Amino acid sequence: MPFKIWLIAIFVLLFFFLETAISFSVKKEEGLYKPDEKIPFAMRLNNADSDHPDTQGIDILIESFLKKNNLSGASVAITRYEKLVYAKGFGIANDETNENVQPGHLFRIASISKLITAVAVMHLYELGQLSLTDTVFGPNGILNDHRFSNFKDPRIGQITVSNLLNHTAGWSRKHGDPIFSSLYIARKMKSDIPADLDMIIEFMLNEKLIYHPGSRYSYSNFSYAILGKIIERKSKMKYEDFVVINILRPAGIYDMHIGRDLYHEKFQNEVKYFEPAGSAYCLSVDGSGKMVPKCYGGNDLDLIGAAGGWVASAPELAKLLTVIDGFDYQEDILARETIFMMANPEIAGNGLFGWRGADKHGSWWRTGTLSGATALMMRQENGINWVILLNSSAYKRNRLHNKMSYTMFASVYRTANWPEIDLFSSKGSPPITKLAEVPVLNPEL
Repeated sequence: MPFKIWLIAIFVLLFFFLETAISFSVKKEEGLYKPDEKIPFAMRLNNADSDHPDTQGIDILIESFLKKNNLSGASVAITRYEKLVYAKGFGIANDETNENVQPGHLFRIASISKLITAVAVMHLYELGQLSLTDTVFGPNGILNDHRFSNFKDPRIGQITVSNLLNHTAGWSRKHGDPIFSSLYIARKMKSDIPADLDMIIEFMLNEKLIYHPGSRYSYSNFSYAILGKIIERKSKMKYEDFVVINILRPAGIYDMHIGRDLYHEKFQNEVKYFEPAGSAYCLSVDGSGKMVPKCYGGNDLDLIGAAGGWVASAPELAKLLTVIDGFDYQEDILARETIFMMANPEIAGNGLFGWRGADKHGSWWRTGTLSGATALMMRQENGINWVILLNSSAYKRNRLHNKMSYTMFASVYRTANWPEIDLFSSKGSPPITKLAEVPVLNPEL
C-alpha cells in the first residue's frame, strides 16, 4: 500500500512538471510579452477610438485606396504635435481567422528597420562608444576578427561607420543582394546552409568593391546588417536586446520585435501577409529544398534583422517617430543636433542616416518593402507625423509607395479640424524615460 501511494505521488509530480514545461514552452513560442512586461498601449486601442466626425474623410480615403489597389489590409497612425490623434485599422488582418485589422496588429516594417538601427548607432555615438569615422575592418577596425582580416580589396579597410549609414561603403546590388543570397553564398563557401551573417561578410570581403568608399551612393542592405553587428560588438549585447533596452523601452514601446519567417511562428497579434496574385514560389531559406511563398520562408528575418527584420504596430511606430523628430513638444531620445544631422544631406550625405529621403520643406520619410508587406512613415515640419502599414505588396513597389504617400497627404490636408485627444496618454502609453536611467551596455560583460 505505501508503495502504491509513493507511485501515485511520483506520477502526480511528473505530470505537474511536464505541464509546467509545456506551458513555458508555449509562452516562449508565442513570445508576445513576458509576464512582468507592461501590456503595449496599442493593444488597448480599437478602431472605435478614432471614430470622430473630423476624421471621417481619412476613413473614406484609406478605404478607397485599399479597394482601388486590391490590397488586403492597412494600419494608419497620425500624430499632431506629438499627440496620437488617429489610429485605425482597415481591411483584413487574417482571412483564416476572420480578423479585421485593429491598431494593435503587428506588421513587418521592412527597411524602416534601418532607421531603428541608425538611431541605435547614433545613441552609441552620443555615448562616445564609437565615432562615425571609425573604420570597420582591418587591424584598427571595429570588426577586426581574424576571419575578416584577409580582404581582397585594400579599400575595404577604409570603410567607416558613416559609409555604412549613408550607403557609400562601395558595394553594389548590381550582381545581387548578399543579404538575400544566403543559399548561394553558403554553396559558394562550401558550408552549411543557410549562410549566417559572418559567412556573408567573409564572402563579401573576398570580392572587390564596385566603388571607392565614400565616393558614391548605392543602397545597401548589407551595410545595415553590418551595423547590427557593430552594435553587438560595442554593446556586448544582442542587437535586438540593445535596441529594446536602450531605444524602445525608454520611449514607452513594448511590442516591437525582430519578426519570424514562417506563418505558424508569427506573433499572436501579427497580421497575415499577402503577395501579389501570381507570385512565384521560391526555395526555402532554411536549405530544406522546399518551395515556399517568399513571404513565409523565402527570407531569413533574423539575418535581415538590422536592415529590415522588425515588426511593429502603426501606433507604436508613430510613438517612436515622436521621439526622433526633433520637435519640442516632448523629450527626444537623441540630442537635437544628432536628430537633424541624420536627415541633413550636407552632413550625412545624400544617403542620409537611416532616413530614405528629406526635402527642403522639413519633411523626412522612410519606406519599407518585403514580400507581402509595405510600409511608409513621414515626419512633416508642420508637426504632423504619420505611419501607414500594409500586409500586401506590389510588383511595382515604388508606385505603391507613391500612392500611399498621395493618399496620406490628401488625408492630412483635407482634415480641417483634429480631435482634441491623445490616444498615447489615454490608453496608458508610458512616458519617455531618459536614456541614462537604463543600462547601456551588458552589465555582465
